[in-house]
Amino acid sequence: MKDLKKLISEMTLEEKAGICSGADFWHTKAVERLQIPDMMMSDGPHGLRKQDLEGDHLGVNDSIKAVCFPAGCAMASSFDRELLHRVGETLGKECQAENVGVILGPAVNIKRSPLCGRNFEYYSEDPYAASEIATAHIEGVQSQNVGTSIKHFCLNNQETRRMSISAEVDERTMHEIYLSAFEGAVKNAKPWTVMCSYNRINGVFGSENQETLTDILRKRWGYEGFVVSDWSAVNDRVPGLKAGLDLEMPSSFGENDALIVEAVKKGELDEAVVDQAVERILNIVYRAQEGRKENAVFDRDADHELAREIAGETLVLLKNEDHILPLSKEQKLAVIGKYAKKPRFQGGGSSHINCHKVTAFLDCLEEGMDYVYAQGYDDDRDEINEQMITEAVEAAKDAAVAVIFAGLPDNFESEGYDRKHMRMPDCQNELIRRVTEVQKNVIVILHNGSPVEMPWISEVKGVIEAYLGGQAVGGAEYDVLFGRINPSGKLSETFPLKLSDNPSYLNFPGGQDTVEYKEGIFVGYRYYDFKEMDVLFPFGYGLSYTDFAYSNLKLDKETMKDSDTLTVSVDVTNTGKMAGKEVVEVYVRDLESSAVRPVRELKEFAKVALEPGETKTVTFALSKRAFAYYEPKVHDFYVEPGDFLVEIGRSSRDIVLSEKVTVTGTYLLADHYDENSLIGDAMRDERVSDIVKALMENGFMDFGGSEGGSGSEAISKDMMAAMFEYTPLRSGLSFSNGRLKRADLQEVLKKMNERIKK
Repeated sequence: MKDLKKLISEMTLEEKAGICSGADFWHTKAVERLQIPDMMMSDGPHGLRKQDLEGDHLGVNDSIKAVCFPAGCAMASSFDRELLHRVGETLGKECQAENVGVILGPAVNIKRSPLCGRNFEYYSEDPYAASEIATAHIEGVQSQNVGTSIKHFCLNNQETRRMSISAEVDERTMHEIYLSAFEGAVKNAKPWTVMCSYNRINGVFGSENQETLTDILRKRWGYEGFVVSDWSAVNDRVPGLKAGLDLEMPSSFGENDALIVEAVKKGELDEAVVDQAVERILNIVYRAQEGRKENAVFDRDADHELAREIAGETLVLLKNEDHILPLSKEQKLAVIGKYAKKPRFQGGGSSHINCHKVTAFLDCLEEGMDYVYAQGYDDDRDEINEQMITEAVEAAKDAAVAVIFAGLPDNFESEGYDRKHMRMPDCQNELIRRVTEVQKNVIVILHNGSPVEMPWISEVKGVIEAYLGGQAVGGAEYDVLFGRINPSGKLSETFPLKLSDNPSYLNFPGGQDTVEYKEGIFVGYRYYDFKEMDVLFPFGYGLSYTDFAYSNLKLDKETMKDSDTLTVSVDVTNTGKMAGKEVVEVYVRDLESSAVRPVRELKEFAKVALEPGETKTVTFALSKRAFAYYEPKVHDFYVEPGDFLVEIGRSSRDIVLSEKVTVTGTYLLADHYDENSLIGDAMRDERVSDIVKALMENGFMDFGGSEGGSGSEAISKDMMAAMFEYTPLRSGLSFSNGRLKRADLQEVLKKMNERIKK
């Protein structure tokens, strides 16, 4: 590695300012005088969208022929870290073959609303799931000496007014939900770059937000790579540079470089800030250069077959009434729907891949199989075509099974705008309704990037969520339908019954200037489970062609400090007749908390492959964060001492085993007691509870009742204890009938605070 500090000392101010912005749409600047190379970045995250000539962010101009893997919405449903690593590794190799230094992605923003137009690119409504999946993806790409750019940092949860809207969110929600999705991936996988978001965060643009870019990302999380703007996200370049935005993309053609030079010359910007940004950028540029593999090959056909295998692992079996699936090749099929012939397999916008080939379901049907195809609908406009529906109905009448390929067309969800509703096109819903009137064996395969309402769910026997499964999705659908592979995907987001059930419904997408996250931490299943609301399909849900049984849940300790690690093990057995994979989900439930908390939260998961009759023991390690919530009083995650349940679930709604653990705190919330401190809080603090208890026993509180008298009937001991819970210590001056003096109370408080300091 070059001596970057020496190199930077040889650069002019103008050259250093120039390094802080792109040379064009995709390249960093080179400095020929000092033999500083440029570096190419390219869109991702589920395929290489490299543009050789004229660049544009939304993919209007063609990119090279490449391979489209399943989108983030599908990849997350695999719950398979090894799978994500393989995809990342393959993308890294493709980047090496195409001389790309950084591929932009993964995108880990939380799915706050099912309407977000970019949800197809995001992973989950759950921050732990999103963070773990992103970590595996990043590690896979970077194992090939190619960088990633985790995005969009942060609170980019809608497309409406995304370049100007201010996401208004409280501290706890921001850290517990939205930042947590980034935090684990940044700390554990160390992405080479972080991409800031377009939007404002509590009034301050993401591109010039000191709190997020420096205080949190660098100082708290220890991030060492460079921060790049989302394309054209820069509002005011000099404040952005001060806040921690290193690289502006794309090029501002010298405009913002001149502002940096001017600010330094006027003494408004310390040149050391510029030097630091340049060093961060060049560190990555040279890392990419030194990691170049000249013999790398982009084998598109091999990667296409991998895309089929990967897609097969992501499909989610949502319904399988009467075990209608898997199908037999001897059955006569009615194959209905445009997506059987021309599948929708990726989203629109900056991640759109120019695919070198596409495999549709119809491409996979073998010669001699008995089937008939009917298109059923057009997806370029939502109009019911009676002729197409009639043809589909006639085809379905004479078949043993009708398989309908449906979903959301391109114009329903894309980068740049949000969905207006959660419905599928009326023409498709009508098609499904009409087919079910003449055919009792109907299977629906969905192609969509986010949840949809299913008014026909009770009328069909099978539903498969294929999401946006990449260019080989038709092959994966064939493999699952005919049992070549056993579906093992689980939903990484809740499917509500209707849009108005969603917690963000009243506050999405907000007004002209702001959107308020009034639902707080209650995003997705955290809300639905707390409210005990019926949902269409819960978080973590997914069926299999085989059955799995759980047993022998063990915790390695019954009591632990919050600084300890809890080892959890559980046995999983395949009790069916087909090999399969099961996602084991570990949730943690706080049985009693002074802070409002969700019913349960996902804290670990693992995917295990099992042959029929086989049992495997799956082991997990739960550390402090598994039991903690974010406490604004201390600006950090905090474990409140008490009892917790460790739960094993098939979904957030189907808990099959649980065991209790008691957690004691090495750090207690109260760091000072005064007259307004509550008795209940002090009684729970092991450091001072004996002092308060002695005060109570000495007549600190006396309502004048006597044991067995009418006073004790009016206020029992239990009632008095409940009232004391939220009574401040100063109340003893009134309720002790004069026995407690202020000097006595001050002495007690002094003793309590001395204990804390110890």
